[in-house]
Amino acid sequence: MKSYKIALIPGDGIGRDVTDAAWQVLKKAADAGGFLLEGTEFPWSCEYYKETGEMMPADGIEILSGYDAILLGAVGWPVDVPDSVSLHGLLLPIRKRFAQYANIRPHRLLPGVQGPLRSDGFDILCIRENTEGEYSGAGGRIHSGTANEVATETAIFTRTGVERILRFGFEQARTRKKKLASVTKSNAQKHSMVFWDEVTQEVAKDYDDVEVSHYHVDAIAARMVIAPESLDVVVASNLFGDILTDLGAAIQGGLGYAASANINPDHSVPSMFEPVHGSAPDIAHLGTANPIAAIWSGAMMLEHLGEEQAARTVMQGIETATGQGVGTIPGKDRTETITQAVLSAVG
Repeated sequence: MKSYKIALIPGDGIGRDVTDAAWQVLKKAADAGGFLLEGTEFPWSCEYYKETGEMMPADGIEILSGYDAILLGAVGWPVDVPDSVSLHGLLLPIRKRFAQYANIRPHRLLPGVQGPLRSDGFDILCIRENTEGEYSGAGGRIHSGTANEVATETAIFTRTGVERILRFGFEQARTRKKKLASVTKSNAQKHSMVFWDEVTQEVAKDYDDVEVSHYHVDAIAARMVIAPESLDVVVASNLFGDILTDLGAAIQGGLGYAASANINPDHSVPSMFEPVHGSAPDIAHLGTANPIAAIWSGAMMLEHLGEEQAARTVMQGIETATGQGVGTIPGKDRTETITQAVLSAVG
């Protein structure tokens, strides 16, 4: 029987609850699909940081390299640990060291979910460059605490990085509606974003079956609100993709449905799958966190591992549950109730 080793990092706050929910569903889908999921849980989190002074041990990346995939809950507890510490201590090192350069976030309304703008009609796949760009971490501060203090943050765009994320986007577009929207702000950023536009035009020559559109980030943000049905695959830089995907989560009904995958397409290292709603300290003690984003992320993990039928089974379970009205109103159903509804639908 085929077996996959999964590293579980529940993290902070609601991350623990939603990871547990997702794992229950994934295990049931694996049983039905005739394969095994072997999970190992790691306590790396802000609580771990408070105890040890680090978000994960020095050999954390080496430890994770022995797994087929990583399922992460949520990281962050800003009351005790600054977000800049938790992000740069755990998530970003994993993404960068494993070259998980494609961040994938699907945006569509699930059955029974009423979005703030409409009840159906769009299916957007946002692909965000995940390892460089505006989040490269290049820069610094001098004269700290004085009137002459200076802070710099330098965005780094490489031809390799830009071309590979665009090619990944074009490949995804070929499996969908053959439409790709490339996002920049090249009217104002005359170096990095003009460069991105030029690389897009070069890569597009190899995909003449895909219709390419170019948008400034502010214009496509408006389009996602006014006419989301006109978009299919959207490719953007790290910062722009980060912002647009939260907008995408909003139009699909909220962060409770915001699934994501951090992918290294060549499968030589583990990819990471996570809901992107954060640790939600304000509701972490209530037991009402919506686990659907985590379960959906788990379905993306199964698809990446090649277990496509099991991934479809999980998505069908989610859609059956929401179609019955479970998990469709924020705070109405307990985490356990939503989990059980999906489990029952999985079979």
